Amino acid sequence: MLRSMAALLIPRSVRKPPETPVAPRQRGTSDPRGTRPKGLGPRSSESRTLDSAELGATRLAVPVGLHTGLGCDAVGVPARFGFKILSRLPAKGCVYADSDWWWWLVPAGSDLDLTWPLPACYAPGAEIPDRGPRLVHHPDGTSPYTPPIPLYLLACQLTGTAPSWSAPPVRSAL
Repeated sequence: MLRSMAALLIPRSVRKPPETPVAPRQRGTSDPRGTRPKGLGPRSSESRTLDSAELGATRLAVPVGLHTGLGCDAVGVPARFGFKILSRLPAKGCVYADSDWWWWLVPAGSDLDLTWPLPACYAPGAEIPDRGPRLVHHPDGTSPYTPPIPLYLLACQLTGTAPSWSAPPVRSAL
């Protein structure tokens, strides 16, 4: 599952283009030189692109001295939302960023009964595609976590998605 998530988080500008289907050769038309038709040769170094296997994955490292007793997951958003969310959150934990994504550490299980709005991405175990994320915000206290509900509500607001989560049925006892 991580590989598929990593593939989705690779910017379109560096993804491999889909392979061009090659029509099967008819009998007796083999190429004696063993060359490939034009456009199907090896890629030049200029057109080399990354795929999820080359990109790999990394687990966000929690700074020394912060307590992770609740486990760690991460919520990522495209970089264009990063500063907006960071400036509007009332409480902030560890925040990491690379050129394309910003990641907030949240307690493990912060996705239970919750669907994070696209293009946000939830990463169990805080394992994300390895694009060299760096810590851009260190919390003031000893908790590395950003409260997930305010983060969720901001993500919904910025993406134009109505917040929704399942709740147990409420019964009244009169």
